[in-house]
Amino acid sequence: MLRPALLLLLLTPTVALTQTASQPQRRGTPVSQSAAAKSSPVPDQLADAEASIVKSDWKSAQSKLDSWLGTHPADPRALFDAGYVADAQNRLDDAVALYRRAVDANPKSFEAHLSLGLLLARQGKPDQARPELATSTNLDPGDAGPAMKARAWRALAVIDQPGPGKPGDPTEASNDLIEALKLTPETTADTLLAATLADQAGEFDAAQTAYQRVLAKDPKSAAANAGLAHILIARKQYPEAETFLRAALDQAPDDPALTAQLATVLAAQDKAEALPLIQKLHDAHPADAAITAMLAAVLADAGDPAGSDHLYASLLAASPNDPALLIAHGQNLIRQLRYADAFAAFNKATQIDPANVDGWSGLAFAASRTNQPAITIHALTMRSKFLPEVPSTYFLWATAYDTLHQKVQAIAYYHHFLDASAGKFPDQEWQARQRILLLEKKQ
Repeated sequence: MLRPALLLLLLTPTVALTQTASQPQRRGTPVSQSAAAKSSPVPDQLADAEASIVKSDWKSAQSKLDSWLGTHPADPRALFDAGYVADAQNRLDDAVALYRRAVDANPKSFEAHLSLGLLLARQGKPDQARPELATSTNLDPGDAGPAMKARAWRALAVIDQPGPGKPGDPTEASNDLIEALKLTPETTADTLLAATLADQAGEFDAAQTAYQRVLAKDPKSAAANAGLAHILIARKQYPEAETFLRAALDQAPDDPALTAQLATVLAAQDKAEALPLIQKLHDAHPADAAITAMLAAVLADAGDPAGSDHLYASLLAASPNDPALLIAHGQNLIRQLRYADAFAAFNKATQIDPANVDGWSGLAFAASRTNQPAITIHALTMRSKFLPEVPSTYFLWATAYDTLHQKVQAIAYYHHFLDASAGKFPDQEWQARQRILLLEKKQ
Protein backbone atom coordinates (compact mmCIF):
# COMPACT_ATOMS: atom_id res chain seq x y z
CA MET A 1 0.00 0.00 0.00
CA LEU A 2 1.16 3.53 -0.76
CA ARG A 3 1.53 6.07 2.00
CA PRO A 4 -1.48 8.44 2.27
CA ALA A 5 0.78 11.39 1.54
CA LEU A 6 1.78 9.93 -1.81
CA LEU A 7 -1.83 9.15 -2.69
CA LEU A 8 -2.63 12.77 -1.88
CA LEU A 9 0.13 13.83 -4.26
CA LEU A 10 -1.33 11.64 -6.98
CA LEU A 11 -4.87 12.93 -6.60
CA THR A 12 -4.27 16.63 -5.93
CA PRO A 13 -3.42 18.90 -8.86
CA THR A 14 -0.30 21.04 -8.47
CA VAL A 15 1.02 24.04 -10.33
CA ALA A 16 4.63 22.82 -10.58
CA LEU A 17 4.39 20.00 -13.08
CA THR A 18 7.00 21.04 -15.64
CA GLN A 19 10.76 20.85 -15.39
CA THR A 20 12.38 24.17 -14.52
CA ALA A 21 15.90 25.43 -14.20
CA SER A 22 15.67 24.87 -10.43
CA GLN A 23 15.31 21.12 -10.90
CA PRO A 24 18.28 18.74 -10.54
CA GLN A 25 20.87 18.72 -13.30
CA ARG A 26 20.49 16.30 -16.17
CA ARG A 27 21.57 12.74 -15.54
CA GLY A 28 25.26 12.28 -16.07
CA THR A 29 26.24 15.86 -15.13
CA PRO A 30 28.71 15.89 -12.23
CA VAL A 31 27.65 17.65 -9.05
CA SER A 32 29.60 20.87 -8.64
CA GLN A 33 31.35 21.87 -5.42
CA SER A 34 29.05 23.91 -3.19
CA ALA A 35 29.88 27.32 -1.83
CA ALA A 36 29.91 25.81 1.65
CA ALA A 37 32.78 23.58 0.61
CA LYS A 38 34.58 26.62 -0.81
CA SER A 39 34.20 28.82 2.26
CA SER A 40 37.71 28.16 3.60
CA PRO A 41 40.76 29.84 2.01
CA VAL A 42 41.84 28.06 -1.16
CA PRO A 43 45.48 27.71 -2.20
CA ASP A 44 46.29 29.54 -5.42
CA GLN A 45 47.13 26.37 -7.38
CA LEU A 46 43.81 24.78 -6.43
CA ALA A 47 41.96 28.01 -7.15
CA ASP A 48 43.53 28.05 -10.63
CA ALA A 49 42.34 24.48 -11.22
CA GLU A 50 38.80 25.43 -10.19
CA ALA A 51 38.89 28.44 -12.48
CA SER A 52 39.65 26.02 -15.33
CA ILE A 53 36.70 23.86 -14.21
CA VAL A 54 34.39 26.88 -14.43
CA LYS A 55 35.55 27.32 -18.04
CA SER A 56 35.10 23.57 -18.74
CA ASP A 57 38.80 23.44 -19.59
CA TRP A 58 39.08 19.88 -18.36
CA LYS A 59 42.61 19.11 -19.56
CA SER A 60 44.06 22.18 -17.88
CA ALA A 61 42.10 21.49 -14.69
CA GLN A 62 43.26 17.87 -14.66
CA SER A 63 46.90 18.85 -15.10
CA LYS A 64 46.75 21.37 -12.24
CA LEU A 65 44.89 18.97 -9.94
CA ASP A 66 47.29 16.11 -10.65
CA SER A 67 50.19 18.39 -9.74
CA TRP A 68 48.50 19.52 -6.52
CA LEU A 69 47.47 16.01 -5.48
CA GLY A 70 51.05 14.84 -6.03
CA THR A 71 52.02 16.78 -2.92
CA HIS A 72 48.61 16.85 -1.17
CA PRO A 73 47.18 13.34 -1.81
CA ALA A 74 44.57 13.54 0.98
CA ASP A 75 43.13 16.99 0.19
CA PRO A 76 39.36 16.25 0.11
CA ARG A 77 38.49 19.34 -1.92
CA ALA A 78 41.11 18.61 -4.57
CA LEU A 79 40.08 14.94 -4.70
CA PHE A 80 36.46 15.93 -5.24
CA ASP A 81 37.45 18.40 -7.95
CA ALA A 82 39.56 15.73 -9.66
CA GLY A 83 36.64 13.30 -9.49
CA TYR A 84 34.38 15.97 -10.95
CA VAL A 85 36.79 16.54 -13.85
CA ALA A 86 37.14 12.81 -14.53
CA ASP A 87 33.34 12.46 -14.39
CA ALA A 88 32.91 15.29 -16.89
CA GLN A 89 35.47 13.66 -19.19
CA ASN A 90 33.63 10.32 -18.97
CA ARG A 91 36.61 8.69 -17.26
CA LEU A 92 34.16 6.96 -14.98
CA ASP A 93 36.41 4.43 -13.24
CA ASP A 94 38.87 7.20 -12.41
CA ALA A 95 35.99 9.36 -11.17
CA VAL A 96 34.70 6.61 -8.88
CA ALA A 97 38.16 6.09 -7.40
CA LEU A 98 38.66 9.82 -6.82
CA TYR A 99 35.22 10.32 -5.31
CA ARG A 100 35.89 7.39 -2.95
CA ARG A 101 39.17 8.99 -1.89
CA ALA A 102 37.33 12.26 -1.32
CA VAL A 103 34.78 10.47 0.88
CA ASP A 104 37.55 8.78 2.85
CA ALA A 105 39.33 12.10 3.30
CA ASN A 106 36.14 13.87 4.42
CA PRO A 107 33.28 11.49 5.36
CA LYS A 108 30.98 14.48 5.87
CA SER A 109 31.31 15.77 2.31
CA PHE A 110 27.77 15.98 0.91
CA GLU A 111 28.98 16.54 -2.65
CA ALA A 112 31.39 13.60 -2.64
CA HIS A 113 28.81 11.11 -1.35
CA LEU A 114 26.15 12.42 -3.73
CA SER A 115 28.41 12.44 -6.78
CA LEU A 116 29.71 8.96 -6.02
CA GLY A 117 26.19 7.62 -5.53
CA LEU A 118 24.87 9.17 -8.74
CA LEU A 119 27.82 7.89 -10.73
CA LEU A 120 27.49 4.34 -9.37
CA ALA A 121 23.77 4.43 -10.20
CA ARG A 122 24.57 5.47 -13.77
CA GLN A 123 26.98 2.54 -13.97
CA GLY A 124 24.18 0.13 -13.05
CA LYS A 125 25.46 -0.56 -9.52
CA PRO A 126 22.45 0.30 -7.36
CA ASP A 127 23.61 -1.78 -4.38
CA GLN A 128 26.77 0.32 -4.18
CA ALA A 129 25.03 3.58 -5.04
CA ARG A 130 22.29 3.39 -2.44
CA PRO A 131 24.41 3.73 0.75
CA GLU A 132 26.27 6.72 -0.72
CA LEU A 133 23.04 8.47 -1.65
CA ALA A 134 21.43 7.63 1.69
CA THR A 135 24.44 9.06 3.50
CA SER A 136 24.23 12.28 1.50
CA THR A 137 20.62 12.81 2.60
CA ASN A 138 21.84 12.96 6.20
CA LEU A 139 24.56 15.54 5.52
CA ASP A 140 24.46 19.32 5.31
CA PRO A 141 24.39 20.33 1.62
CA GLY A 142 25.58 23.84 2.44
CA ASP A 143 24.99 26.32 -0.32
CA ALA A 144 24.26 23.43 -2.70
CA GLY A 145 20.86 23.81 -1.10
CA PRO A 146 17.70 21.74 -0.94
CA ALA A 147 17.59 21.12 -4.69
CA MET A 148 20.71 18.96 -4.54
CA LYS A 149 19.50 17.03 -1.50
CA ALA A 150 16.20 16.50 -3.33
CA ARG A 151 18.23 15.11 -6.20
CA ALA A 152 19.64 12.48 -3.84
CA TRP A 153 16.15 11.54 -2.63
CA ARG A 154 14.88 11.23 -6.21
CA ALA A 155 17.81 9.01 -7.15
CA LEU A 156 17.02 6.81 -4.14
CA ALA A 157 13.37 6.60 -5.24
CA VAL A 158 14.44 5.31 -8.65
CA ILE A 159 16.78 2.75 -7.07
CA ASP A 160 14.10 1.56 -4.64
CA GLN A 161 11.41 1.36 -7.32
CA PRO A 162 10.55 -2.24 -8.32
CA GLY A 163 11.48 -3.10 -11.88
CA PRO A 164 12.55 -5.86 -14.23
CA GLY A 165 15.08 -8.07 -12.49
CA LYS A 166 14.82 -6.31 -9.14
CA PRO A 167 12.06 -6.65 -6.54
CA GLY A 168 12.59 -3.17 -5.12
CA ASP A 169 10.57 -1.70 -2.27
CA PRO A 170 7.61 0.44 -3.40
CA THR A 171 6.99 1.73 0.13
CA GLU A 172 10.60 2.86 0.47
CA ALA A 173 10.49 4.43 -3.00
CA SER A 174 7.33 6.31 -2.01
CA ASN A 175 9.02 7.57 1.15
CA ASP A 176 12.04 8.73 -0.87
CA LEU A 177 9.86 10.65 -3.30
CA ILE A 178 7.91 12.30 -0.49
CA GLU A 179 11.19 13.49 1.07
CA ALA A 180 12.21 15.03 -2.27
CA LEU A 181 8.88 16.82 -2.54
CA LYS A 182 9.40 18.35 0.89
CA LEU A 183 12.43 20.14 -0.52
CA THR A 184 11.49 21.10 -4.07
CA PRO A 185 8.30 21.44 -6.17
CA GLU A 186 6.81 18.45 -7.94
CA THR A 187 8.02 17.75 -11.46
CA THR A 188 6.53 15.77 -14.31
CA ALA A 189 9.07 13.04 -13.60
CA ASP A 190 7.84 12.94 -10.00
CA THR A 191 4.25 12.55 -11.11
CA LEU A 192 5.19 9.74 -13.49
CA LEU A 193 7.20 7.95 -10.79
CA ALA A 194 4.38 8.30 -8.28
CA ALA A 195 1.93 6.97 -10.87
CA THR A 196 4.17 3.99 -11.59
CA LEU A 197 4.49 3.20 -7.88
CA ALA A 198 0.72 3.40 -7.46
CA ASP A 199 0.29 1.14 -10.49
CA GLN A 200 2.71 -1.40 -9.02
CA ALA A 201 0.85 -1.26 -5.71
CA GLY A 202 -2.46 -1.93 -7.44
CA GLU A 203 -3.75 1.58 -6.69
CA PHE A 204 -5.09 1.90 -10.22
CA ASP A 205 -7.44 4.84 -9.63
CA ALA A 206 -4.67 6.99 -8.17
CA ALA A 207 -2.24 5.95 -10.90
CA GLN A 208 -4.77 6.72 -13.63
CA THR A 209 -5.40 10.17 -12.21
CA ALA A 210 -1.68 10.93 -12.15
CA TYR A 211 -1.11 9.72 -15.71
CA GLN A 212 -4.04 11.82 -16.89
CA ARG A 213 -2.55 14.88 -15.19
CA VAL A 214 0.67 14.41 -17.13
CA LEU A 215 -1.21 13.88 -20.40
CA ALA A 216 -3.21 17.05 -19.81
CA LYS A 217 0.12 18.93 -19.95
CA ASP A 218 1.79 16.75 -22.58
CA PRO A 219 -0.55 14.57 -24.68
CA LYS A 220 2.47 13.01 -26.42
CA SER A 221 4.12 11.74 -23.22
CA ALA A 222 5.09 8.18 -24.14
CA ALA A 223 5.55 7.18 -20.50
CA ALA A 224 2.14 8.46 -19.45
CA ASN A 225 0.40 6.94 -22.46
CA ALA A 226 2.05 3.57 -21.84
CA GLY A 227 1.24 3.76 -18.13
CA LEU A 228 -2.41 4.55 -18.67
CA ALA A 229 -2.68 1.79 -21.27
CA HIS A 230 -1.12 -0.64 -18.80
CA ILE A 231 -3.84 0.16 -16.27
CA LEU A 232 -6.59 -0.44 -18.84
CA ILE A 233 -4.95 -3.75 -19.77
CA ALA A 234 -4.58 -4.77 -16.12
CA ARG A 235 -8.30 -4.12 -15.68
CA LYS A 236 -8.99 -6.16 -18.82
CA GLN A 237 -10.70 -3.17 -20.41
CA TYR A 238 -9.42 -4.26 -23.81
CA PRO A 239 -11.76 -2.29 -26.12
CA GLU A 240 -11.03 0.91 -24.18
CA ALA A 241 -7.31 0.15 -24.21
CA GLU A 242 -7.40 -0.47 -27.96
CA THR A 243 -9.12 2.85 -28.65
CA PHE A 244 -6.70 4.69 -26.38
CA LEU A 245 -3.61 3.05 -27.87
CA ARG A 246 -4.63 3.69 -31.45
CA ALA A 247 -5.05 7.37 -30.62
CA ALA A 248 -1.67 7.43 -28.86
CA LEU A 249 0.00 5.73 -31.83
CA ASP A 250 -1.43 8.35 -34.17
CA GLN A 251 0.83 10.80 -32.34
CA ALA A 252 3.80 8.43 -32.00
CA PRO A 253 3.43 5.82 -34.77
CA ASP A 254 6.84 4.22 -34.25
CA ASP A 255 6.75 3.90 -30.47
CA PRO A 256 7.67 0.24 -29.73
CA ALA A 257 6.16 0.15 -26.22
CA LEU A 258 2.77 1.44 -27.38
CA THR A 259 2.85 -0.89 -30.39
CA ALA A 260 3.60 -3.86 -28.13
CA GLN A 261 0.74 -2.90 -25.85
CA LEU A 262 -1.66 -2.63 -28.79
CA ALA A 263 -0.54 -6.07 -29.99
CA THR A 264 -1.19 -7.44 -26.48
CA VAL A 265 -4.69 -5.95 -26.47
CA LEU A 266 -5.49 -7.28 -29.93
CA ALA A 267 -4.24 -10.75 -28.97
CA ALA A 268 -6.38 -10.69 -25.83
CA GLN A 269 -9.40 -10.02 -28.04
CA ASP A 270 -8.38 -12.78 -30.50
CA LYS A 271 -8.08 -10.25 -33.31
CA ALA A 272 -6.14 -11.44 -36.33
CA GLU A 273 -4.38 -8.08 -36.60
CA ALA A 274 -2.28 -8.95 -33.53
CA LEU A 275 0.02 -11.43 -35.26
CA PRO A 276 1.21 -9.29 -38.21
CA LEU A 277 1.58 -6.32 -35.88
CA ILE A 278 3.86 -8.23 -33.52
CA GLN A 279 5.77 -9.76 -36.43
CA LYS A 280 6.41 -6.28 -37.83
CA LEU A 281 7.53 -5.11 -34.39
CA HIS A 282 9.83 -8.12 -34.06
CA ASP A 283 11.33 -7.47 -37.49
CA ALA A 284 12.15 -3.93 -36.35
CA HIS A 285 13.56 -5.09 -33.00
CA PRO A 286 14.87 -8.65 -33.52
CA ALA A 287 17.15 -8.52 -30.48
CA ASP A 288 14.44 -7.41 -28.04
CA ALA A 289 13.75 -10.43 -25.83
CA ALA A 290 10.39 -9.12 -24.57
CA ILE A 291 9.07 -8.60 -28.11
CA THR A 292 10.40 -12.01 -29.18
CA ALA A 293 8.63 -13.66 -26.24
CA MET A 294 5.41 -11.85 -27.11
CA LEU A 295 5.56 -13.03 -30.72
CA ALA A 296 6.29 -16.57 -29.54
CA ALA A 297 3.24 -16.53 -27.27
CA VAL A 298 0.94 -15.21 -30.01
CA LEU A 299 2.21 -17.81 -32.48
CA ALA A 300 1.48 -20.54 -29.94
CA ASP A 301 -2.05 -19.23 -29.41
CA ALA A 302 -2.50 -19.00 -33.18
CA GLY A 303 -1.78 -22.73 -33.57
CA ASP A 304 1.85 -22.58 -34.72
CA PRO A 305 3.75 -24.35 -31.91
CA ALA A 306 6.74 -25.10 -34.15
CA GLY A 307 7.15 -21.45 -35.18
CA SER A 308 6.64 -20.36 -31.60
CA ASP A 309 9.17 -22.83 -30.29
CA HIS A 310 11.80 -21.67 -32.76
CA LEU A 311 11.65 -18.29 -31.01
CA TYR A 312 11.63 -19.80 -27.53
CA ALA A 313 14.70 -21.83 -28.47
CA SER A 314 16.56 -18.63 -29.34
CA LEU A 315 15.51 -17.06 -26.04
CA LEU A 316 16.58 -20.15 -24.10
CA ALA A 317 19.97 -20.09 -25.79
CA ALA A 318 20.54 -16.74 -24.07
CA SER A 319 18.73 -17.62 -20.81
CA PRO A 320 18.83 -21.43 -20.42
CA ASN A 321 17.68 -21.36 -16.79
CA ASP A 322 14.64 -19.10 -17.18
CA PRO A 323 11.72 -21.17 -15.80
CA ALA A 324 9.07 -19.19 -17.67
CA LEU A 325 10.81 -19.83 -20.99
CA LEU A 326 11.30 -23.50 -20.15
CA ILE A 327 7.61 -23.89 -19.36
CA ALA A 328 6.52 -22.14 -22.56
CA HIS A 329 8.95 -24.36 -24.46
CA GLY A 330 7.52 -27.46 -22.76
CA GLN A 331 3.96 -26.45 -23.60
CA ASN A 332 4.91 -26.10 -27.25
CA LEU A 333 6.54 -29.53 -27.16
CA ILE A 334 3.33 -31.00 -25.72
CA ARG A 335 1.37 -29.48 -28.59
CA GLN A 336 3.82 -31.16 -31.00
CA LEU A 337 3.40 -34.49 -29.15
CA ARG A 338 7.07 -34.48 -28.17
CA TYR A 339 6.35 -35.70 -24.67
CA ALA A 340 9.82 -36.89 -23.66
CA ASP A 341 11.37 -33.53 -24.60
CA ALA A 342 8.53 -31.74 -22.83
CA PHE A 343 9.16 -33.82 -19.71
CA ALA A 344 12.80 -32.70 -19.68
CA ALA A 345 11.83 -29.03 -20.03
CA PHE A 346 9.23 -29.14 -17.25
CA ASN A 347 11.51 -31.17 -15.00
CA LYS A 348 14.26 -28.56 -15.32
CA ALA A 349 11.81 -25.70 -14.76
CA THR A 350 10.48 -27.20 -11.54
CA GLN A 351 13.98 -27.83 -10.23
CA ILE A 352 14.82 -24.16 -10.80
CA ASP A 353 11.52 -22.80 -9.49
CA PRO A 354 9.72 -25.28 -7.20
CA ALA A 355 6.89 -22.77 -6.62
CA ASN A 356 5.89 -22.56 -10.28
CA VAL A 357 2.47 -24.17 -10.60
CA ASP A 358 2.53 -24.26 -14.40
CA GLY A 359 5.77 -26.22 -14.22
CA TRP A 360 4.26 -28.89 -11.97
CA SER A 361 1.10 -29.09 -14.09
CA GLY A 362 3.15 -29.58 -17.24
CA LEU A 363 5.41 -32.13 -15.57
CA ALA A 364 2.40 -34.15 -14.36
CA PHE A 365 0.94 -34.31 -17.84
CA ALA A 366 4.26 -35.07 -19.57
CA ALA A 367 5.02 -37.80 -17.02
CA SER A 368 1.63 -39.38 -17.63
CA ARG A 369 2.31 -39.45 -21.36
CA THR A 370 5.75 -41.00 -20.87
CA ASN A 371 4.42 -43.69 -18.52
CA GLN A 372 6.00 -42.38 -15.31
CA PRO A 373 3.05 -42.57 -12.89
CA ALA A 374 5.12 -42.09 -9.74
CA ILE A 375 6.44 -38.76 -11.08
CA THR A 376 2.92 -37.81 -12.14
CA ILE A 377 1.76 -38.29 -8.54
CA HIS A 378 4.74 -36.34 -7.18
CA ALA A 379 4.08 -33.45 -9.58
CA LEU A 380 0.38 -33.39 -8.74
CA THR A 381 1.22 -33.43 -5.03
CA MET A 382 3.47 -30.38 -5.50
CA ARG A 383 0.85 -28.61 -7.60
CA SER A 384 -1.82 -29.19 -4.94
CA LYS A 385 0.19 -27.06 -2.51
CA PHE A 386 -0.64 -24.00 -4.57
CA LEU A 387 -3.91 -24.64 -6.43
CA PRO A 388 -7.11 -26.64 -5.91
CA GLU A 389 -7.84 -29.70 -8.03
CA VAL A 390 -9.66 -29.45 -11.36
CA PRO A 391 -11.18 -32.22 -13.49
CA SER A 392 -8.01 -32.73 -15.50
CA THR A 393 -5.83 -33.19 -12.41
CA TYR A 394 -8.34 -35.61 -10.86
CA PHE A 395 -8.11 -37.67 -14.06
CA LEU A 396 -4.30 -37.63 -13.94
CA TRP A 397 -4.37 -38.77 -10.30
CA ALA A 398 -6.76 -41.59 -11.18
CA THR A 399 -4.84 -42.90 -14.19
CA ALA A 400 -1.51 -42.70 -12.34
CA TYR A 401 -2.85 -44.77 -9.41
CA ASP A 402 -4.53 -47.10 -11.91
CA THR A 403 -1.21 -47.69 -13.68
CA LEU A 404 0.42 -48.42 -10.32
CA HIS A 405 -2.39 -50.95 -9.55
CA GLN A 406 -3.47 -48.99 -6.49
CA LYS A 407 -7.17 -49.75 -6.93
CA VAL A 408 -8.67 -47.93 -3.96
CA GLN A 409 -6.98 -44.64 -4.77
CA ALA A 410 -7.71 -45.01 -8.49
CA ILE A 411 -11.43 -45.61 -7.90
CA ALA A 412 -11.65 -42.66 -5.50
CA TYR A 413 -10.04 -40.28 -7.98
CA TYR A 414 -12.13 -41.54 -10.91
CA HIS A 415 -15.19 -40.71 -8.81
CA HIS A 416 -13.75 -37.26 -7.98
CA PHE A 417 -13.21 -36.69 -11.69
CA LEU A 418 -16.77 -37.68 -12.60
CA ASP A 419 -18.18 -35.42 -9.89
CA ALA A 420 -16.17 -32.46 -11.14
CA SER A 421 -16.34 -32.96 -14.92
CA ALA A 422 -20.12 -32.40 -15.24
CA GLY A 423 -20.29 -33.82 -18.77
CA LYS A 424 -17.55 -31.57 -20.18
CA PHE A 425 -15.12 -34.41 -20.97
CA PRO A 426 -17.24 -37.22 -22.52
CA ASP A 427 -14.36 -39.44 -23.67
CA GLN A 428 -12.57 -39.36 -20.33
CA GLU A 429 -15.87 -39.80 -18.47
CA TRP A 430 -16.62 -42.94 -20.45
CA GLN A 431 -13.12 -44.25 -19.69
CA ALA A 432 -13.50 -43.43 -15.99
CA ARG A 433 -16.81 -45.29 -15.70
CA GLN A 434 -15.40 -48.34 -17.47
CA ARG A 435 -12.34 -48.41 -15.25
CA ILE A 436 -14.45 -48.06 -12.10
CA LEU A 437 -16.60 -51.05 -13.13
CA LEU A 438 -13.56 -53.16 -13.91
CA LEU A 439 -11.60 -52.21 -10.78
CA GLU A 440 -14.57 -52.77 -8.50
CA LYS A 441 -15.07 -56.25 -9.93
CA LYS A 442 -11.45 -57.11 -9.09
CA GLN A 443 -11.73 -56.01 -5.47
